Amino acid sequence: MFEIGWGRSEIAIEPRGYAMNGYGMPGHRARRARTPLFVRTLVIRQGPTDAPLIVCLADLAMITHALRSGAVDALAKHFESTDQRFDEDRLVVTCTHSHSVPGGCGHEALYNLVTPGFQPDHVRAVINAIVNSVTTALATAAESELTIGRGAFTIDDEVAWNRSITAYNRNPEVAHLATTQTHLGLDREMTVLQVRRDGDLRALMALFGVHATCLGNHLDAHDGDNKGYAATHAEAAMAEGGHIDTVALFAQATAGDVSPHFHGPGQRRRRREVRDSGDDLYARHNGVLQADLALEISADPVRRPLDGPIDAVMTFVDFTDVEVHPQFVGGIHGARTSDPCLGAAFFVGTPVDGLGAPKTLGWVARALARQLRRRRLSRPATQTAADRRYYRDLYASQGAKDIVMEAGPKLNVGRPLAKTMLPDFVDPSVAQMKREARTGAIDHSPLLATVLPVQIVRIGSLAMACCPGEFTTVAGRRVRETLTELLGPLGVDEVLILTYSNDYMGYVTTAEEYQIQNYEGGNTIFGQWTLGAFQTAFADLASQLQRPADQRNHDRATRPPAVPADELAKRTALPPR
Repeated sequence: MFEIGWGRSEIAIEPRGYAMNGYGMPGHRARRARTPLFVRTLVIRQGPTDAPLIVCLADLAMITHALRSGAVDALAKHFESTDQRFDEDRLVVTCTHSHSVPGGCGHEALYNLVTPGFQPDHVRAVINAIVNSVTTALATAAESELTIGRGAFTIDDEVAWNRSITAYNRNPEVAHLATTQTHLGLDREMTVLQVRRDGDLRALMALFGVHATCLGNHLDAHDGDNKGYAATHAEAAMAEGGHIDTVALFAQATAGDVSPHFHGPGQRRRRREVRDSGDDLYARHNGVLQADLALEISADPVRRPLDGPIDAVMTFVDFTDVEVHPQFVGGIHGARTSDPCLGAAFFVGTPVDGLGAPKTLGWVARALARQLRRRRLSRPATQTAADRRYYRDLYASQGAKDIVMEAGPKLNVGRPLAKTMLPDFVDPSVAQMKREARTGAIDHSPLLATVLPVQIVRIGSLAMACCPGEFTTVAGRRVRETLTELLGPLGVDEVLILTYSNDYMGYVTTAEEYQIQNYEGGNTIFGQWTLGAFQTAFADLASQLQRPADQRNHDRATRPPAVPADELAKRTALPPR
């Protein structure tokens, strides 16, 4: 048995009219709260002198480096004051990816444009909730049984659909699905870690990938969406045994191409019907489906106990220039990632979950992007040798993407951000971006996170790959397969993937899916070999996990570069529009 504790703490952020995080829509502002938002935590350790494995799940759209690093600092101080061991590698900070939650929580500029700006009060509130939930979990830690179970939604359970079936069908390992079969284009299995004390189920952690976008961008309230409702429902059910401190974590797995809304013929009509009957009711229904399956799995008397060593390794990787191992890209040598770029498909959005720019603007953006590519690649005589190499490598890496925004040099279709052709009145976020560029608020600040955490945690025969960002169904499956093979010699026979963990940088598709350039491919920022780069990084980290802790030599020094304080100050605590 392990010593296990659990805790929950509310994120104390008052709705004050700031735009919420997730949809990137300036009009999607929080003016009230429909449900409280929480950080829920499990701590697992082999004994009181061991550094615990800490898993924190926040009702947020994304985790940023500012949140994780702030939590690390605060927790390190707490552990030092109590003479307990703290190991940063054993801290997982992840989120539900609800889109109806506070934003402005990162130092990177792009995702804060809509808020507007960086909101340190929000960051402090989240960090306080993390620390409070961890301290509660530590205080409740006692000998408990940890088991793992799994089950699957039936074909009739209307809980999730693949929203990018044309891309999914490009993968050679999947059966081709029709547009009427999108409910089959995902991993319908749920895995549940169950914590029992004195025979009673007291806490659980369920992994199932589906976007927390039941609630649309027309609403005005903080809300935990389907994952939040699932947690509340499961906690109430567990509390019926007389325990009032139950905690349920409903975490994300491969949700990148998985929607809670019907996708197929008549999809927009179905979405209008949901809206007319109440998005919150739909979110609650979806959450109850997830909670009921988790409780059903937990009630199965045939369950597998987890025991054995707890271990973890973590490193930070600069994903702007990763040489990908040929085995992960079909034997291609020299495949590399590049500076981050966002494609036209990203700005157009998704067909049901969240439409973006009008289609007309999307067509114009694609045409301008292709014209710019032709000009750059066909006129090398007018460029320096360095520019020629840069453009050649950039377009080789980005492949089929029609590049609209280059986040490294900060260009929009080849023009400086301050000179973006789109007029300010078209989109307040565009106006905000141009203002920040003109005032020097982002001259040396990153638009997106590029130095990213890669983490593997192990509990006996189970390992979890903790990934920043949104992995599609097949992309996540390939990561799991890679690590299952590599960690087998350690006795690991099951690998789970925990997405939206420790930071955020967009999507990860397979190379095959990327060629379609649906929304997910347009937001796979490091190019067509991004998945291979993650597999390469995880494979390197897995080799370290196979070594004794005192013989590991992975990179422990690399961290995201500091954001210039003077630039951050120019976009900090801006008032809501």
